Amino acid sequence: MKITIKGTNLELSDSIYQYIHDKIGGLDKFIEDVGTESEKGKPPVECWVEVARTTKHQQSGDIFRAEIQIKLPGVEGVRTESVKWDLHQAIDEAKDEMQRSLKRYKRKQSAKQKRGARKAKDTTRFSESAQ
Repeated sequence: MKITIKGTNLELSDSIYQYIHDKIGGLDKFIEDVGTESEKGKPPVECWVEVARTTKHQQSGDIFRAEIQIKLPGVEGVRTESVKWDLHQAIDEAKDEMQRSLKRYKRKQSAKQKRGARKAKDTTRFSESAQ
């Protein structure tokens, strides 16, 4: 999975980059069976992470925002957003929401596959009895 990180109104240190890569990279296990390399050499799954400071003058309250977007084959994309008082908590909450969304996506995909296999089996069963 290719991860693109953007900081808005915020200087991103190496430790924040590493923290995001560690957290978001852990989502790979939920999308490991999704597609193969495309013809253009791009990975089939792309992830965009934006971390931002919502205001420059506010000192307390929910001032950090983390947004994660993942483009999956067959879906426009999955997007989560979290606003918290701490940057690490915002990233963690957005990652947890994304994890739930990816699990739901994976369940739907496996259900479609099973439904197709079931339909194919029924079709072959009926065609054998027709002969």
